[in-house]
Amino acid sequence: MRVLSLVFATAAVLLVPEVAFAADGADMGRWGIAIGAGLAIGLAVLGAGIGQGLAVNGAVQGIARNPGAAASIQTPMLIGLALIESLALFAFVIAFLVQGNL
Repeated sequence: MRVLSLVFATAAVLLVPEVAFAADGADMGRWGIAIGAGLAIGLAVLGAGIGQGLAVNGAVQGIARNPGAAASIQTPMLIGLALIESLALFAFVIAFLVQGNL
């Protein structure tokens, strides 16, 4: 797992144009913005995925214990999933806005 993380981190650094094609090393501080935006969206999606998994897990366990309450469990679960997904989309938009500062 550490090797895979190291490979992805190295690829992320090398894919930033200022690092890959810097001839004179001018303005090298901007690559941190790109890496920060990439990490932000990655962590947001990771958190949203974990949150959605836990929400669905709780709903399925509730339905398994009381099948008659499936309709009353399913609606709040879907609203919660939509709110969790909206947080990931907000992080996506913010990452693009930060990329605009490059």
